[in-house]
Amino acid sequence: MDLGLKGRVCVVTGASGGIGLEVTRQLCDEGAKVLMVSRDPEQLAAMAEVVRAEGGEAEVVVKDVTEDCAGQHIVAAAKQAFGKVDVLVNNAGAAEWKPLEEATEEDFRFQFELSVIAPLNLMRAAIPEMTDRGWGRVVNVSSTAGKRPSSMMPDYSVGKAAMLSLSRQFADRHASEGVMVNAVCPGPTASDLWMAEGGLLDQSKEASGHQTREEALKSAGSKRPIGRLATPEEIAAAIVFLCSERASYVSGAAWGVDGGTVPVII
Repeated sequence: MDLGLKGRVCVVTGASGGIGLEVTRQLCDEGAKVLMVSRDPEQLAAMAEVVRAEGGEAEVVVKDVTEDCAGQHIVAAAKQAFGKVDVLVNNAGAAEWKPLEEATEEDFRFQFELSVIAPLNLMRAAIPEMTDRGWGRVVNVSSTAGKRPSSMMPDYSVGKAAMLSLSRQFADRHASEGVMVNAVCPGPTASDLWMAEGGLLDQSKEASGHQTREEALKSAGSKRPIGRLATPEEIAAAIVFLCSERASYVSGAAWGVDGGTVPVII
């Protein structure tokens, strides 16, 4: 299937690993050009070389999306590199297991900055020229925790729920102008956020009392009707579809890509 992405210019945040890297690779496979954004210069440079070695056309910008004026800086970098922005994927994220009584006001502020203010500023920087051309795609990467709050990630859950509301606001405002704004809600995914040393898998192992990482991983997977965690490639495939010409009648959605984790039909 031709997704109609050849020559499109895409910005992907959190692109140096996990879901963001796989989104970048799949967009490049479709012939898109990608500006990869991350705050980790070494990892970003290394992964950009991987993408280029696979035949992808990618440039990089090292930026923490929560910094002042980050949205304007990133969009300006994309325009300098490729002349425009057609697609924006707000994927940057971070999470830590912590019960409500231990989550500080600063934790909540951080998640709000990362999941709401940063995407807000990026959308405000990118969408006006999309509307001028009558075509654009925005995908905000939320979480199942945004639909069904996690008791072990209260700050993250609140931030991701707010991201869904923000996405709907922009979707309603810009759909008639040819800009489709949507969100995806991944469940637990075998990406760096989960699998890296000290990541969510290790945190869940400690909290649940499992003896090994393998036991903790099996337990986490067993909580999904599909019986396992997602792969980054599986989440990326849904995101890339929403970035495409084929998603021309999808606006304001919050797609669950979670192996059936959240038991709702709306």
